[in-house]
Amino acid sequence: MKYNIIGRKVNLKDNFKERVYRKLGKFEKIYSDDAEAVVTVTVEKNRQTVEVMIRDNGMMYRAESTALEMNDALDAVVDILGGQIRKNKTKLSKKIKPESFDKYFADEPTGYDEIAMDDDDYSVVRTKTFSVKPLNVEEAILQMNMIGHQFFMFRNSSTNEINVVYKRKNGTYGLLEPAE
Repeated sequence: MKYNIIGRKVNLKDNFKERVYRKLGKFEKIYSDDAEAVVTVTVEKNRQTVEVMIRDNGMMYRAESTALEMNDALDAVVDILGGQIRKNKTKLSKKIKPESFDKYFADEPTGYDEIAMDDDDYSVVRTKTFSVKPLNVEEAILQMNMIGHQFFMFRNSSTNEINVVYKRKNGTYGLLEPAE
């Protein structure tokens, strides 16, 4: 796995980088050698946010956590990624190294896999259709807030493309745009 460690508003020390290699190293046996892990550390006032994004075979795995100490945030992110892998191991085994799952889960402590980590299938239980109106981004955010959703799909009036606005965990907004 290739690592890219980025510090925003902070100079990262070598011992933190070594900790990242050690913590994420346990996932190396699951992902291919071409996998890329991007670790972004952002410091704002008294909060430190660690975001890990792993790309492998067209799939993307992402986790983010904020804590007072970046080491605590890194630990939480690794736990989140491990939980995502455990929860979806049957579906992921088709995409990433299937032989490594037995080794990875043999190393993990037992007992918490079963708690809310069922192997749900991703079945669609409801389909909604609606007209996609041309709006600007600000109008789409307003509409999303008015209906109380976490995301809203709309046709961007300036680009005439289908876009999605969404509310992030920290209360800010994001915009998804299609790429060619």
